[in-house]
Order: sequence, then structure tokens, then C-alpha cells
Amino acid sequence: MKVAVLGAGAIGAYVGAALHRGGAEVHLIARGEHLRAIREAGVRVLSPRGDFTAHPHATDDPREVGPVDHVFLGLKANSYAAAGPLVRPLLHESTTIIAAQNGIPWWYFHGLKGPYQGYRIESVDPGGTVTAALPLERAIGCVVYAATEIEEPGVIRHLEGTRFSIGEPSGELTARCASFGAAMTSGGLKCPVEQDLRKDVWIKLMGNIAFNPISALARATMAGICRHDGARELVVAMMRETVEVARRVGCDPGVSVERRLRGAERAGEHKTSTLQDLEKGKPLELDVLLAAVVELADLTGAEVPTLRAIHAVSDLLNEGLAS
Repeated sequence: MKVAVLGAGAIGAYVGAALHRGGAEVHLIARGEHLRAIREAGVRVLSPRGDFTAHPHATDDPREVGPVDHVFLGLKANSYAAAGPLVRPLLHESTTIIAAQNGIPWWYFHGLKGPYQGYRIESVDPGGTVTAALPLERAIGCVVYAATEIEEPGVIRHLEGTRFSIGEPSGELTARCASFGAAMTSGGLKCPVEQDLRKDVWIKLMGNIAFNPISALARATMAGICRHDGARELVVAMMRETVEVARRVGCDPGVSVERRLRGAERAGEHKTSTLQDLEKGKPLELDVLLAAVVELADLTGAEVPTLRAIHAVSDLLNEGLAS
């Protein structure tokens, strides 16, 4: 199996190192000091499950790699629309694109029977630009239940979790999902193939939609947010509104708000990816989290006053970073 990891940051390099350890032919596409460090010394993974080093090929030019069986996207979702020139050299007729993203994916209503089948979420796929870069028929969904960070160039700190749930937008159990899942398992990761990955999307989003923007606005860790009574109440309100939107588009996450909160508390003094981006002065990945759910609330008539308020102030923060 030949896999290209486009966006070999904290998650991408971790997955690429694991796949390489499991025997896949892996090509990491990265840049800057991180790329130079990987070329010189490989990817060093520091993990409570055991440290290891992998030496996959690394480049900043996808044309060096050529067509692959799977493209694993480690990019932020707000980079997808511009990813077409990087993705195209990696494709042959059956290449899949496995997008490890938070929030609502651009493929969400693709192949989903019901009143919203084929609906394009403008805040996620503005003008169809993401679909143009990442064709829907190639998409395999991926929900990440792992926390990693770049400790220094070429060094990935694995904090917790090894599960990467994948699934077809159609809900079919396909050979292409099974083969990629087996390669991930060979590398020491958990990669269940789900018939209803949308449920995982919403379960993960219940946490991200609240903790990510609040952590950026308050410069707080997940545990810090949970300890603050007012912030905790805000999280509960946002989660409840999110569950209502999920149900209105035909998906019940099946996880209580209380259970989701307990899971967040276990993360401890962890900085969300949004807070990490803020500290680095990077644009915040909020459209697929907040804007998308507010758009779906408008579509379905759900009342989401708390989500709207947090979306407004976090969007204002994001505009300041972009200016």
C-alpha cells in the first residue's frame, strides 16, 4: 500500500510514522524546519505506549511522490479549498482521500438519504471550492480520537488516544476502507470502519464546538474550562444546542452531555488545537465547527442562541488574526 500524508503535522506525522512502522510505503508532505528535521532524523514519536522512530520518505513536492492508493489529509479544514494543486499529482483513478478533520465535513450530505441529500454546506464548502479540490467520490471520512503535538521539529508528542474511526459517506463497508483500516492496525493504531460515521462526527463535535472557541477566547485549558462554573454551564448549553441540530438532520449522537463533559475533564490541562493555533498567530479552524452548525440550524429551524453568540465573538477574534 502506498500512502501520502499531505500536511504531516502533529496528527499527520504520527499517522505516517505508524503506517510506516506497519509496513506501508509512506510519503510525508511537509515543509520548513519540520521537513528538514524529518529528512535528517526521521519522525520521533514520544508516547506513553512506547517511543519509536520511523524514517518514511519526506518531501515538500507531491510531484516527487506520484499517484498513491490513499491520501491522508492532515491539513486544517480551512486549507482544503486551496489543496487541489497539492492533491492532484497524488491521484490515480481509485485513490481515496481520507480527511482527518474536526467539525462538519464537506462530504456530510453526500450519499445521505433524506430531505437534505446533496445539500452543500456553504460555510464548509464555499462555492463548491472544497468539492472541486477534493472530489466527493474519493472521500472517506475520518474522526480522530487522538491527541498529539509537535514538541520540536521532527518530534511528535503523543498524549492520548489511538483511535481513528473511518467510514464511507454512503455507509457501505468497502474494500478500500478495510484495507486502509488494516494498514493502520498493523501500525499499532485503532481504525474501526463505521457504517454510521456521522454519529462519530457529532460526538466529537459536541466537545470541539464548545471547548475549542472558549479555550481561545479565555486562553484556558479543557480542565480549566470545566473547573469554572460559568464556563461549564456555557459548555453544557452549547452541547445541548448542538445535539438538537444533529437530531434535526437525522443523527442522534447517543451520548449524554454529562458523559461528554466527563471525557473532556479527563483530558486535563490540554490546550485545544484552536488555542494552539491562536498562540501561533494562525487562522482559527472555526467554520467547520461553529459556522457550519449555525448554518444547519438555519436550515432546520433549530434555536441556537448560545452557539450564535460564541460564533460571533470567536469570528471577530479570527478576523483580527487575519488582518
